[in-house]
Amino acid sequence: MDKSARSKLKFALFGNIYQASKSASIQKLLSILQQRDADVLVEKAYYDFLTKVQQVVFPVSHIFEGDDFDADFVISMGGDGTFLNSSHYVGDKHIPVLGINMGRLGFLANAGPEEMEEAVDALYHGKYDVEHHAMIEVSTDGEPLSICTRALNDIAVLKRDNASMISVHTSIDGEYLVTYQADGLIVSTPTGSTAYNLSNGGPIIVPQAGNLCLTAVAPHSLNIRPIVVKDESVVTLNVESRSHQFLIAVDGRSAKCCEGMQLTIRKAPCDILIVRRPGQSYFTTLREKMMWGVDGRKE
Repeated sequence: MDKSARSKLKFALFGNIYQASKSASIQKLLSILQQRDADVLVEKAYYDFLTKVQQVVFPVSHIFEGDDFDADFVISMGGDGTFLNSSHYVGDKHIPVLGINMGRLGFLANAGPEEMEEAVDALYHGKYDVEHHAMIEVSTDGEPLSICTRALNDIAVLKRDNASMISVHTSIDGEYLVTYQADGLIVSTPTGSTAYNLSNGGPIIVPQAGNLCLTAVAPHSLNIRPIVVKDESVVTLNVESRSHQFLIAVDGRSAKCCEGMQLTIRKAPCDILIVRRPGQSYFTTLREKMMWGVDGRKE
């Protein structure tokens, strides 16, 4: 994307409220935005953290809660967890999200604090690309879930605490697939393929591949392997557990579910738009941040 310079932009800021040591980077970003006469909107919990805990004083155009905002861009200040949280509130607003990495890995939040000014300038001059990342959502045939039902990374069903493994009866588009005897089952997007899915032996799937991956967590069988299906597929899960309860985790946020509840997972009607600066490559990120393909042998 390459547009002419824009004189006035509105930014909605989300951030990690548990990173007190990162206040210098936060103040630097605020200074950058103030110098450009930007309208700055701040999510309330993050605003309270900055003003009451960090004692940061700065002018804001608006303080909002949840998804009650509109902006040209969203800036997520934190790691990938903060980025996922921000994406839930962006929802179907079609607002591009720029992630400033204040955490460890920074696979989604891929701009470092030292690159903030360059990244913001790129937004003003239209010198950035936007990647469309599919989300998935879960619905139930019973009581609604108490957590956000859309995920950018993954939706997982898991055993509770010290309970025995669960049985997950799984169908794809109404056709029976298999019953997983395992500690859980992950349904992952391409974006989430490098997260919980990967740590359980699932494949890496490039963004925009148009797939979902089903990966068992500690399966009680050597014959169970991850399976990749089209993202137009509808995945239906019925879970049995000795405790008669299980957990569902949507991008890491979990809720208790009762046995007998049917879960339906499908592609969400909206994508998350992730800002990438020109020259940034998914495969370069894989190699540099995931150490993918690195040969540790000495010559």
